[in-house]
Amino acid sequence: MKIGLRTIKTAVSAAASMMIASALGLLNPASAGIISVLSVTPTKKTSLFTGINRLLSLALATGIAFVCFKILGFTPWGFGVYLLLFIPAAVSLNLSDGIVVSSVLVTHYLIEKSLSWSLIGNEFLLMIIGVGMALLLNMYMPDVEKRLKEDQEAIEAVFRKILHDMAMYLNETQKERMLFERCNELKALINEGQDWAKNHAENQLLSKDNYYLDYFIMRKMQSSILKDMLRLLEQVVVEADQVKSIKRLLEYTSRTFSEANDGRDILDQIGIVYEEYRQSALPKTREEFENRAKLFQFLQLFYSFIETKKEFAEDHLLEKKAND
Repeated sequence: MKIGLRTIKTAVSAAASMMIASALGLLNPASAGIISVLSVTPTKKTSLFTGINRLLSLALATGIAFVCFKILGFTPWGFGVYLLLFIPAAVSLNLSDGIVVSSVLVTHYLIEKSLSWSLIGNEFLLMIIGVGMALLLNMYMPDVEKRLKEDQEAIEAVFRKILHDMAMYLNETQKERMLFERCNELKALINEGQDWAKNHAENQLLSKDNYYLDYFIMRKMQSSILKDMLRLLEQVVVEADQVKSIKRLLEYTSRTFSEANDGRDILDQIGIVYEEYRQSALPKTREEFENRAKLFQFLQLFYSFIETKKEFAEDHLLEKKAND
């Protein structure tokens, strides 16, 4: 049986919360432990926002409970009306995460038949201790940057392989179709990397580091364009004199495809091939015309494929300069 890090943090924070609440002589110290259990989230940011929302939720719950219990007394009817008012109010204010926890603490007012300042302070301290310990334990998060870089390298290797095989399989429709499955595998790799990148971004409390998240979004856009390029190649027969240009372009891209390459040089190469086609002899048959049109469309897609990376590189260069 494997015990995960989040489970360990949950157990430690719950135990610590209960001990602190007991040491301070608070009523119902076990509630601090339960609050802590419910507040250990996958990332630092979600823990912080969960804690703030629950404190705001408790303030709203206490205000509504005060009115309901003063009018209807500390009775089940008073609690029922409190819920009728509190739940929609919390949802409308985006505080729904705190509905259950706050309502459990409100039952302490009901049990004690009191809304004294000392009891209200007791409930807020239970909440502060519970969410505070959860946030404190969540300050430790394993560094996933190494994993993200490994995912980048794996994804780029698949891109290079697909581009290389596209060059090898020109005019071989059956083999070109095999590459569609690799595109699906590529997308699955990107989705997995994107999930890790989201967690990495959510664990940056004092800085906004969206580089890896933006990177995987960019690669996902490229994978979709790559699939469109494959669909076009599947439909077109590349003429003998044009095979060399397309093949050269695909092979060059496969060799130079990397995180560090901003794509400018590849865009220049695409421009050269595009101009070669513009200056070549006009097609003589309808079939040649359709093939030529699809080749132009292929080059436009190829341009978009590389332009996506170029824009990503420019955006993050500007961001880096702004932060320097």
